Amino acid sequence: MYTSETNVRVRYAETDKMGYLYHGNYAQYYEIGRVEMIRSIGLSYKTLEDVIGVGMPVMTMETRYVRPAYFDDVLTIKTTVKKMPVDFLRFHVEISNQHGKLVCGAKLKLCFIEMETKKRVLCPQELIDKMQPYFISDESQ
Repeated sequence: MYTSETNVRVRYAETDKMGYLYHGNYAQYYEIGRVEMIRSIGLSYKTLEDVIGVGMPVMTMETRYVRPAYFDDVLTIKTTVKKMPVDFLRFHVEISNQHGKLVCGAKLKLCFIEMETKKRVLCPQELIDKMQPYFISDESQ
């Protein structure tokens, strides 16, 4: 299992008339978490797409809203991968506010595509190699 965390501050333009972080903007926060997680293991989305030639489109996204986030809140995006990817990469996301209170949780399922043909492929070896060290102890149990 691998988990990374990153912080973001809710910008005024991201809020709705009620002063809440607009629900449609959460998907962007999940993306921030995913991008930073991939970066934290020594890869980047840019490298995956431009050098390795593999994209990762979102197939499903499920969100449970618990409490609102507001303008200027500092949110922690905790992104976890619980299983080594093969044909899909599943992210579990928890977003908490600066008081440690859960704002929302989400599950996302992404597949892998070859950028040139847009056809589905398996997880690229480069990503497996970077993630494997975090799952070695999980396999022995």
